[in-house]
This record gives sequence, C-alpha cells and structure tokens, in this order.
Amino acid sequence: MEYVALATGLLLVLTGLWGIASQRNIFRIIIGFSVFDTGLHVVLVSIAYLRGRTAPILDEAVSKGQAVNRIVDPVPQALVLTAIVIGVAITALMLTFALKLYEKRKTLEIESFEDLKW
Repeated sequence: MEYVALATGLLLVLTGLWGIASQRNIFRIIIGFSVFDTGLHVVLVSIAYLRGRTAPILDEAVSKGQAVNRIVDPVPQALVLTAIVIGVAITALMLTFALKLYEKRKTLEIESFEDLKW
C-alpha cells in the first residue's frame, strides 16, 4: 500500500514539473506548481509511513514502555502540515501576481512579458 502512495506522489511531482516547464500560460504554471507541491507532500508522508504502527497518542492502547516500538514518529506529519500552509500562501501570492499582471497586460502568456526579463 505504501508503494502505491509513493508512486502516486512521484507521478504528481513529475506531472507538476512538466506543467511548470512546458506551459506558456502563467495560470497553468501556477497549477503545475501546486500539483508539484502536493506530490511532494504525498511523497514525504508515504516515506514516513511504517506498517503496523499507530498514532503517537499515549493512552491505554499503548503504554509508555511499548511506545518506542508501536507509535509513528510525528515529526514528518508536522513538517508536511507546515509545508501545506506555506504552499497555500505561496500559491495565493502567485495568483495575486498573476491577477495584477493580467490587469496590466490583459494576457497571461509568458512571451508578452519580455520587458520583465533580465
């Protein structure tokens, strides 16, 4: 099961990279970034998955002595939750920039923004 999640995450990462590299529309590039970001989250969570372990909650189901061998490390999940929040904020910022560019130029095609190149 964990290999399916890892393969799905890697497929999302590759799809997002393709969308970022091959598209000429700024909105499609932003969607590619979002797909790439989601794929990274899936890969990180699937790598941290351990079969047969439980959530890191100490109660009557898991005693303190068995905790080391029976619970999952909560750090990867916490990092992914933080990355999701940061990814949403970055996506909102990119969409805001795309909206401002559209208001100024009435297009989202990347070739029409030559004056912004170095």
